[in-house]
Amino acid sequence: MTETPFTLRGEHIALDALLKATGLAESGGRAKAMIAAGLVRVDGEVETRKTCKIRAGRRVHCGVNTIAIHAPSD
Repeated sequence: MTETPFTLRGEHIALDALLKATGLAESGGRAKAMIAAGLVRVDGEVETRKTCKIRAGRRVHCGVNTIAIHAPSD
């Protein structure tokens, strides 16, 4: 299993934008399709809301990949 750290630029990021920003989806359309198909979990639960707000401290799982979300540095 691969874990990728991701540091937020603001308070949150939309789930579909996160998948695209981390390279797990090659496009926004592909990210939305992956989410709609139930392939993405947030903190262990399947998430089907494409624009779900992902905040610091959460973990997003997609296949064997995990994204660990961190707050922006001050």
